[in-house]
Amino acid sequence: MISFDLTDEQQLLEQSVREWAAREIAPHIKEDDRHHRFNRERVLGGMAKLGLLGIPVPPQYGGAGMDYVCLGIASEELEYVDTSLRVIMS
Repeated sequence: MISFDLTDEQQLLEQSVREWAAREIAPHIKEDDRHHRFNRERVLGGMAKLGLLGIPVPPQYGGAGMDYVCLGIASEELEYVDTSLRVIMS
């Protein structure tokens, strides 16, 4: 039988992305949009630290080596905060 439960790694990723986006991105969205700003270090630097840039890419090529379920989880969590985050990541 197939299990649709998330693995520990997937649950950790989900929680990490959710907490990071709520803490680092959500409080700044309105002002950044209003002033047409993009804080590259906050957004891309934060994504890089979480390993979101290259989720399904094998580590030998500089990626995180996670599966495509992880890519979907990260996409979903970023979408909750701002669609542009998911677009930037993918």
